[in-house]
Amino acid sequence: MKLTVVGGGSTYTPELVDGFARLRDTLPLEELVLVDPAAGRLELVGGLARRIFARQGHPGRIVTTGDLDAGVDGADAVLLQLRVGGQAAREQDETWPLECGCVGQETTGAGGLAKALRTVPVVLDIAERVRRANPRAWIVDFTNPVGIVTRALLGAGHRAVGLCNVAIGFQRTFAGMLGVPPAEVHLDHVGLNHLTWETGVRLDGPGGEDVLPKLLRDHGDTVAARLRLPRPLLDRLSAVPSYYLRYYYAHDEVVEELRSKPSRAAEVARIERDLLEMYGDPALDEKPPLLAERGGAYYSEAAVDLVAALLTGSGSPYQVVNTLNRGTLPFLPDDAVIEVQASVGPQGPSPLPAAPPDPLFAGLMANVTAYEHLALEAALRGGRDRVFRALLAHPLVGQYASADALTDRLIAHNREHLAWA
Repeated sequence: MKLTVVGGGSTYTPELVDGFARLRDTLPLEELVLVDPAAGRLELVGGLARRIFARQGHPGRIVTTGDLDAGVDGADAVLLQLRVGGQAAREQDETWPLECGCVGQETTGAGGLAKALRTVPVVLDIAERVRRANPRAWIVDFTNPVGIVTRALLGAGHRAVGLCNVAIGFQRTFAGMLGVPPAEVHLDHVGLNHLTWETGVRLDGPGGEDVLPKLLRDHGDTVAARLRLPRPLLDRLSAVPSYYLRYYYAHDEVVEELRSKPSRAAEVARIERDLLEMYGDPALDEKPPLLAERGGAYYSEAAVDLVAALLTGSGSPYQVVNTLNRGTLPFLPDDAVIEVQASVGPQGPSPLPAAPPDPLFAGLMANVTAYEHLALEAALRGGRDRVFRALLAHPLVGQYASADALTDRLIAHNREHLAWA
């Protein structure tokens, strides 16, 4: 079995490699290919990846290359974890929206749209080259904004599934609070990527007992503190929102916070510099503790589970993925990409039947789905007016003066990545 990681020079990669090494019985890789145009980073990451495999006795071969076509040739699955424009572009995404009083963030709002415009054309080109190399290969997208990128891939007819680590993070957290193994915790997880709610927490599968009321009663203060939201809000929602919902539920408060401190991009850039220095140490043969501060917790476990299910039919029977709606949530278009529990196998994901969500959640989902449709139009076809329409539709923007000003800033800061600008 051959698996290729595009963006393999990312500092995330040792987390992924550690998971492949530990869970080799679930996903028996013969060859892992790391593809990245940044040769210096790739050499450091690739060296540590080989040492991790060696330390844990994994017999698979790790190959590094800057040649995308060679890297995806014959791959059974391709993981996408790239960042067009690097951390410098992220820094811009997180700062210029604040000038207009809007959240600056790399996956939602105006910054998220900028990332989508830079990313979608690049990902679609990669996907076409994967299809030429192996039409049966699965593409697993971890590249943000996952919902829009996955929708672009599926709209172009690719065998693609979107993956996010929010759900597995909640699963692990709730399992610890409940004192049960994570595999026994099934989430009623509903929404769009980075716009999700846990409306139930069940033990022993989809039909099991819902222990969310007990969990909120006993651990609600801890959960609220981790989300940085008020405990009474969770009680009134009778659900646990993703931490990304704080950008919506406490928008103005978040804007003031972001204006008063260095950006997350600056913090990540510092962490990455330190990590790359560590990766260059030939004695290091495991992922360093600092990697936990980089983000992406449990990404490796989620990726192994998903790829194993897609390629071999093994892995967990139910997984949270990003896939086509196809009537699962009847108030959304069939071609919307939703993030829900699904049964996953070699034929792809099949969303589990979902109870109608609270109108409070459904309304916001419908609004953001409309934005994502317009964002994808802008990414595929370009043009200032399409960018403006997407921003005007976004609930974190919504005013024509702000949308106009943000459109000008978005184009100015991303002109080198926009073929039409």
